[in-house]
Order: sequence, then C-alpha cells, then structure tokens
Amino acid sequence: MTANTSILGSVSDENMSVVAYKAFMLKRRIILALATEGDCTIADLSRILSVSNPTITKLVGELIQEGYVRDLGKIETGGGRRPCAFGLVSDSGYFLGVTILDDTLCFGVIDLNKNTVTVQKDVPFAYGTNAQFVDNLVERIGEFIAALGGARDKILGMGITVKGRVDAASGVIYNTMNADGFPLARIVTEKTGLETIVENDTRAMTYAEYLSGGSGGVQNALFINVGRGIGVGIIVRGKLYYGKSGFSGEFGHIPFFDNEKICQCGKKGCLETEASGMALETIFAERMREGASSILSDKFLRGETVTMHDIIEAAKNDDVLSIDLITGIGEKLGRGISVLINLFNPELVVIGGPLSEVGDYLMLPIRTALNKYSLRLVTRDTTLRLSSLGDTAGVLGAALLTRNRMLGIL
Repeated sequence: MTANTSILGSVSDENMSVVAYKAFMLKRRIILALATEGDCTIADLSRILSVSNPTITKLVGELIQEGYVRDLGKIETGGGRRPCAFGLVSDSGYFLGVTILDDTLCFGVIDLNKNTVTVQKDVPFAYGTNAQFVDNLVERIGEFIAALGGARDKILGMGITVKGRVDAASGVIYNTMNADGFPLARIVTEKTGLETIVENDTRAMTYAEYLSGGSGGVQNALFINVGRGIGVGIIVRGKLYYGKSGFSGEFGHIPFFDNEKICQCGKKGCLETEASGMALETIFAERMREGASSILSDKFLRGETVTMHDIIEAAKNDDVLSIDLITGIGEKLGRGISVLINLFNPELVVIGGPLSEVGDYLMLPIRTALNKYSLRLVTRDTTLRLSSLGDTAGVLGAALLTRNRMLGIL
C-alpha cells in the first residue's frame, strides 16, 4: 500500500510554485462543485466558483486529461449555442470503508460519485492487545485491497468505524480496551499509507442513512442504533451533530430506570440495562432458568451462551419467547425514543442496528410507546421507519464520510 498522491491527497504549498498551488486548489474546488452540484457547464462552474470562463475551461481540460472529469456532450438550453456539460468520472477514485464488529470486519468501497462498488461482510477478526489489534486490522485491510485488482491503485482514502467513544477530529478512540485514548487513525495511516479517518459506528450509520437511505431532503433526523448497546446519531440542519467534545449520542447511558442493574459504563439504571441486546440476553437467561421454553432451550441447557443474534434468528423463526422478549425491549426503547422526540422534534427517526432485523416485532411496540409517551403535537410530523441500508449502513457511512471530508464537503 502506497501513499495517495492524487488531486485529493494532502499537499503542501512549500512543494510547488504559487501559480501551481493556486491551480491545484482550483481543481479541487471544481471537483467539489461537481460532487455537490452534479453535472455542470463551464458557465455554471464559473458562476459557482467566481472564476473566469477561460481559467475554468483550461483547468477542466487538465482534469479531463488526468481522468477525473469527463465531457458529457452538449445539452439543450433555452436557445443559442448549446454548451457542454461536465461530470466526475466515477471510477477515477475510490473510498474504502471498514467497520470493526465484535469478531468480524465489514469492508465496503464507493466510487467518486458515491456508487457502491463492493461490500464484503463477516471477515474474521481478532482484537488481542493494542499492537495485535492494529497488526490484524492492517493485515485484513491489505488482503481486501489486494483482491480489488486494478481498483486498488485508485483508493484515495479510508474510513474506519468502531464502537464506543471516538474523537473524529483527532482519530482517537476511547473504549474498554483503550480507555485513555488510542490514536488509531494516525497509526493506520502510517502503516498503510492511506489517509485514514475514524468515526463512531452509530454516526457513520446515521450519515449513510441520511445521504443514501432515501431520507428525501430531511434536515433534522435521529438514527437509533440498537445492538448489544444503544446509540443515537443526530442530524441537525443537514449536518451531523457531535457536541462540544465529539461524544454526543450516548443514548443508552441515560439514567432511565430505578433499578440496581449495573451498566457496562459502571452506572446504574441506564437505558441499556433494560432495552438493549445485552439486556435481551440477560432476560432470556433469566426466563430459561425460570423454566420457560424456546427453540434455543437445548443450546442453553448445554451451557452454551445464547447471544442476541441467536435470539434474533429465533424470533425470525417464530419462537414465541424470543418474540415476547423483543416486544418488551421495543416498548422500553420506545419510551426512551419518546424523550428524544420531545426534545428534538425531528422530521425522521430511523431504527437500525442488529435488533432492527426483526422488523415489526420491534417496530410495533416502539410505535405504541411513542403514541403513549410522546407529546402528540411534537410527534405528529415525525416519520418513524426502519433503516433501508441494514447491516451495510456502517461501512457505507465510513466510506461516505471519507469521501466528503477529502472532497472538502465536510
């Protein structure tokens, strides 16, 4: 893996003349304009960038030669000479997304025009120590890129999503293994030569759903990631909301219940203690010990761990106990979401993450709870729906965030 030296790569004005640097940055602005506005004529680009037609014409010509822009031919106008339109060449550059899950990785690639090129799920992965974690990650990344064939030399950047707290600005992760902070983005960049960003998994999922999930111009939205934990991604006025320190969205750690259950964060009574995948696993084990029956009974009685994913699959196969427990989780989760709706008054709430795979078994009790606990005037204009991207939301979000940061959109 080698460092990216493309028009979108890092550049220092110390390495080129003033004239060359200005031309380089103008080319970036042209690519940005085409990425945000879509296909444009020379006149359009001149107006958008406040740069003369001759200069735009010259630089667009150079970008065509470099393979980033293509001439789409003449277009119809209201009269007079028909101008040519120009657009980005989709396969002139690619952006890699990597999602780190409990014991697997997911890879995804998008092109310069945000089209999904490929997604690979369930790649085995082991954490180990910090050093082993990075080495294993870099090795799996290298294997994936090598398998891309000719596209591997056009990877412009990479985004990695992880669970837990992430300082996206610095690329430092904070989780159980790295409570004091670990500079994952810097280390992976050094080891791979690819410009790398790191983002929280829920925020990446939120961004993908917002851009590519059919949100239809919504400006204020919430994405609820329901897995073993619970997180919320927040879109305000069309932008991801991070908060002062970049750690917004700790929905699962709202002190919601008056119980003595200790959350993974060390506090008591968090929403996650009764309305998450971890809570689902705990409640299932309790019901088994009480003598309840399930298609998972044999596995439990053999002393094997019954996971959230096992219970999800059982519910899909009409296991009554699993369905009942997920319904209870949905009702409690709906109460929590009603608080968010009363606070944010969003246009859209999207439910995603592993537990959303059960569909109406989760959604119906959430809807019922929203009707019961949220204010009617606040919630009447809020649309609630399942994620349209499913388990690809995180990896596509990682790639989209990388693309848009490198293009200067973010």
